[in-house]
Amino acid sequence: MPENQHSPSHATRWERAVVVGGGYAGLVTARVLADHFTEVLVLERDPVLPDTGVHPHVPQGYHAHALLARGGEVLEDLFPGLRTELADQGAPVFDYGERISFLLPTGYAPTDPVGVRIQTFTRDELERRLRQRVSAIPAVRLLPAARCETVTASAPGRLDRVRYRTEDDGTTEVTADLVVDASGRTTSVDRWLTEAQLPASAKTVIKAKITYTSACYVRPPQDGQDFDVAYQMAFAPDVPRAGVVLAVERDRWMCSLFGIDEHVPPTDDEGYLDFAQSLGNPRLAEQIKRGTREGEIRRYTNPGNEWRLHHKNARWPERLVAVGDALCVFNPVYGQGLTVAALEADLLGRLLRGADGRRGLDGLSRAYHRAAARVIQVPWTMATSSDLMWAPTGHPLPARFAHWYNQQVFALAVRDPGVWARFVRVLNMTAPPALLFRPAVLAKVVRHALTRRRS
Repeated sequence: MPENQHSPSHATRWERAVVVGGGYAGLVTARVLADHFTEVLVLERDPVLPDTGVHPHVPQGYHAHALLARGGEVLEDLFPGLRTELADQGAPVFDYGERISFLLPTGYAPTDPVGVRIQTFTRDELERRLRQRVSAIPAVRLLPAARCETVTASAPGRLDRVRYRTEDDGTTEVTADLVVDASGRTTSVDRWLTEAQLPASAKTVIKAKITYTSACYVRPPQDGQDFDVAYQMAFAPDVPRAGVVLAVERDRWMCSLFGIDEHVPPTDDEGYLDFAQSLGNPRLAEQIKRGTREGEIRRYTNPGNEWRLHHKNARWPERLVAVGDALCVFNPVYGQGLTVAALEADLLGRLLRGADGRRGLDGLSRAYHRAAARVIQVPWTMATSSDLMWAPTGHPLPARFAHWYNQQVFALAVRDPGVWARFVRVLNMTAPPALLFRPAVLAKVVRHALTRRRS
């Protein structure tokens, strides 16, 4: 197994970090923390083993996941050779423009190379590989079947004392130099703050009820296809059904069908295929018919997007930070969650590298949350601007403009590979949204809008 990359030794190294949650976000963060702490204790409430992939308290883990190109770059920096390791299991690596059958609301996207390379695999395989890598780091101690009971203060203004319970050892309490909440969307952080007589952080919630139903299919022998991803996107208000099929490791297709509000993909084989056949992109139904289902058809409903605004909490305690879904839950159809969690872990590592011995970790938690808010803002705006348009009325002006502009970009993209390539870079977080507002694109958007208006 390839070695994990470690940064050079630092002048300042702290004693202990505790990560509450040993899923994807917790594992990636633990890898970063191992460069800065003598001990990294990871508390995972499920009884996982080093070769465990998806586990019970990650119900969304059984569904299709996308790691955007920027997220793939971060993981490869932290876990050198991970991409090759996954490829050896059959997870394809390809140019986003060449190997995707992408049905936009305006037609199919071009299939020209765009210079953005991605890899597709199951969340199960990714998490298994990360857990094996992190388990092998000497500084990290993964503690399975360990339930965090609470986080309290060892001194005023902090939350740094973690009490947890295991069946074998009962209740244990440890004080940490840094506590990371990676416990996901069911985080108990509000209770921790309230018990410490601190205010809970405000939340921004954008409802967008989406149900996704997923299954894995073994591909038939010599299944030669000209695509590794087939996708149809949902788009308000006229395209409430969507889906994706991904080529993944061990010669399988991972298929997820999405439905907004009352459009709920069934969990029986006949209904599942019927839903796929109702989509405009026929490749999803074709692979379902040709493949052999492996395991169950699983359903998961996500009520929408939720961002805990810790960066605006004036009394946020020292020594506590949040990552992944414990900080911000995204609508999964946009595939941003894995990448944003990796960027947050990377951000935390950079701040720790910049911390000096005199001041220590004081001020780091607030600095981290302010910087994390800047990381989150762009993907949050992209996702919620679309989700707000599913409401029948009351669309905010910024969301209406973003929706309109996206429509123009999509209309251009199907016949202009240059516009499509720009959109792909923004979508994969390798370029800022401003790339789609450069004069060359803006002029095309205006001309297209005026032409449509005249016609």
